[in-house]
Amino acid sequence: MRRPDVLIVGAGGSGAALAARLSADPGRTVLVLEAGPVPRFPPGFPPELRDARLVPGAWPDAPTVRAYPVRLTPDLPYTAVRGRVLGGSTTVNGGYFIRARREDFDRWSARAGDALWAYERALPFLRALETDLDFGATPVHGGHGPVPVGRTGLGRPAAEAFRAAARELGHPDEPDKNAQGVPGVGPVPTNTAGGERINTGTAYLLGALGRPNLTVLGDCFVRSVAVERGRATGVVADRNGRRTVLEAGEIVLCAGSFASPHLLHLSGIGPAKVLACAGVPVVEDLPAVGAALSDHPQVVLEWTPRRPVAESAGSWLGGALHLSSSGGDHPGDLEILQSLVPMAGLVGGRTAVPGQPLALLASVQTPRTSGRLRTVSADPRVPPRIDYGYLETADDRRRLREAVRAAAALLSTSAFGEVSAGVVEPASLDDDGLLDRWIRSRLGTSQHTCGTVPMGRSGDPSAAVDGHGRVYGVSGLRVADTSILPAAPLRGPAATAVLIGELIAHAMCTVR
Repeated sequence: MRRPDVLIVGAGGSGAALAARLSADPGRTVLVLEAGPVPRFPPGFPPELRDARLVPGAWPDAPTVRAYPVRLTPDLPYTAVRGRVLGGSTTVNGGYFIRARREDFDRWSARAGDALWAYERALPFLRALETDLDFGATPVHGGHGPVPVGRTGLGRPAAEAFRAAARELGHPDEPDKNAQGVPGVGPVPTNTAGGERINTGTAYLLGALGRPNLTVLGDCFVRSVAVERGRATGVVADRNGRRTVLEAGEIVLCAGSFASPHLLHLSGIGPAKVLACAGVPVVEDLPAVGAALSDHPQVVLEWTPRRPVAESAGSWLGGALHLSSSGGDHPGDLEILQSLVPMAGLVGGRTAVPGQPLALLASVQTPRTSGRLRTVSADPRVPPRIDYGYLETADDRRRLREAVRAAAALLSTSAFGEVSAGVVEPASLDDDGLLDRWIRSRLGTSQHTCGTVPMGRSGDPSAAVDGHGRVYGVSGLRVADTSILPAAPLRGPAATAVLIGELIAHAMCTVR
């Protein structure tokens, strides 16, 4: 391909959608660089990447992920993973595909000063990206989009018991978690069809690879963005053992909430003092890049089935309960997900592990920034230092206690007692201090990182890009992935990542 009009770094949840939409214009040439492999046909994805009962991102040393060393708290190291394959994390995650809440869109729109992010403006794009397998085309849902969205069945005994337990405790039904209804208990929308996970590479890009104006290159490691006189002109990349500079009219980083800010730092775009300490020449002093991080802390509670559990069918997910923490500021900010596959199966790549307990995943999804990402070396192979800042405040600890107690309450109901013989390792629920220590010993993350390249109004020192993803201070450069969300949404961000690709594509097509 000759010098493309647009060069996209990353073919994940946002990048695949962006590339497909931009290249639909035959007058625009698009080049996509993906760090991992790029299968050219659906069977090119191994069966374990397609099986919706598996979570490849949970497997140690999986070849299709990049592992990042992080710290959830100052004294708690952890490993966070991101997809490194066509489709990115949508190829290796759990298939959860719930839309952000209206409240999230209100916050983002106000922060960016851009009506593009208002819920009413975003809804047509949400409809356009999906084919809803349960509701079809309606004023809320799409019937002809690239991503199939179906909901988990709640007919299996454990899933029936989960819903009955939530009802026993007085929680309302929420049959459609993509319809902005009252938070409650219901099935989980997923990007799956017939038990198969449909990643964005399959949904958006495989059918577009025949376009003469679209090129997708795999196994291409991007080292930095080339900037000349304040304008991004290309990227420096390694491919097939060779280093090269690939020029383009515009560069869009869709590499994710870890890699996109790291690439900006390596390109000299970020906090000047941090870059100087890392040995990177400063191109644009942009303090907001990596200054904040937002994610959802999570704790697993395991329970023992009374009877042998049949192998899961269709998805590893059962039901989901959303309820509000006692602060009352963000309705539905606590989430309890039901796993129909034992944790030993999720991390071991098996759909059934006889005799092993099942689990509830309790998380806090209050919109909040707490951590940061800091580049420590000019060598792109050296990972950045990533701190999540979990459990820093009394409110953080209170909310996670409430999530754990809510999950334990479900397990203690008579309805759940029909299938459960009790929790595997009960927490000390009545004593805040003891429960806090129990939580710290089991603390994990939902892998929902956002906010490392936050959008906002021009002149706001806490903003790095505008509502169209354009990087402040550097022309010809955008970011289009979940790193631009100022804080993680009230629901997991997979569906929002795809929406970002759609919205930024619209912005780029509207103003050329």
